[in-house]
This record gives sequence, structure tokens and C-alpha cells, in this order.
Amino acid sequence: MRFLRRNSADTTDEQVDDDAVTVGESVPKGHTPGKGRPTPKRREAEGRKRGPVAPPPKTTREAMRRARGSKEERKELSAQRREQRVEQRRRMAEGDDRYLMPRDRGPVKAYVRDLVDSRRNLLGLFMPLAIVVFVSLLAQSPMVQYYATLICLVMLVVMVAEAVLNGRRILRKVRAKFPKETVRGASIGWYSFVRATQLRKLRIPKPRVSPGDTVA
Repeated sequence: MRFLRRNSADTTDEQVDDDAVTVGESVPKGHTPGKGRPTPKRREAEGRKRGPVAPPPKTTREAMRRARGSKEERKELSAQRREQRVEQRRRMAEGDDRYLMPRDRGPVKAYVRDLVDSRRNLLGLFMPLAIVVFVSLLAQSPMVQYYATLICLVMLVVMVAEAVLNGRRILRKVRAKFPKETVRGASIGWYSFVRATQLRKLRIPKPRVSPGDTVA
């Protein structure tokens, strides 16, 4: 049995190994010659593509600094977050539903806010009244405490009566304007009460109507 000889002096050892087949033997169909070297592992191939790996951090501070990124990147990220917060507050103040809290979303709640904002209510004095009560408790004079407490109690009774009447009025108008919506009286009444107790300048979203305007 005779073996093939080298084709030329330039033939590599890899080609000689692949070509060294016997004359009498037949090559199977679909046979792929060997590459002459082992197939590299996936981790080794990925390592060549990504380049050299940075050395591990020597100290805990260095590891934390790498995790946070460079100083410039942190400043840029902080500025972007600040701009996003400012934009979110601006859209929320304008009444954009995409930026409002779930309790403030929807045309029904917007209509309730307009009804509350179109009137001046004694409930708007709720927060100043709470401050007056706190200050009166610190006073040394019993007479001051007595009269301050009495006035606050009368104001609270009037506010509660106004809140009940105001809630019924708003609920009636909401059901008339949105007959197909499921409107719960307790939810609308509480929402209008909370809105009315806030100072007008601190209300979010900001009022779209002025006191005395007609809300259809």
C-alpha cells in the first residue's frame, strides 16, 4: 500500500496531515478535513474580541469609584435627573394626566377641581386655623387659650357644614355631567374636601379657573 508524498517544500505540516490518506481508501461523503488545531473555547474567543480585562480594584474605595463611574458622568447624570424632576413638576402643575398621581387623573377629577377652584371656601382657612390652635396652646394666659379654642371650635363646625354642602353640590353636578361614569359619593366628597382645604397657591395641579367663574 502506497502513501501520498509531499506536494512541495512549501506545503505546511497541517496540509500534509489533512492530505495524508491512503490510495485504497475512499473518503466518506460530507467529510470535513481537520483544522489541525483545537477549537478555541467560547470564553477565550470573547476575551479576544473584548480586549484585555482591567485589573481588579485594589481597595474598596476604588471599587466604589468604578461602580459609580467618573466624576463627569455623575455630574451629567445628576443634571439629567434634575431636569427630569423640574419637567415632571411643571407638567404636573399644568394638569397633564401622564404626570399626575392616580388620584388626580381623569376628566371627572379635573371637573371636580374646577368646581372647587371656582369658589372661595372657609375650608381654605383650615391650615391657618391649625396654626392658630397650636400657637394658642403655647400661650401662658388662660383667657387667650379659652377664646382661641372657642373660636377654633366654631370655625371647625362651620367648615364641616360647608364641606358637607359643598360635597353634595359637587357630586350632583358631576353625576349630571358624567352620567355614564361610575361616581362614588364618598370618593368625590373627600377629594373635593382635600382640595378645598389647601391654600390656593399650593394646589397641584394649579387652578385653571378664577373664583367667581362659571364652570359648565
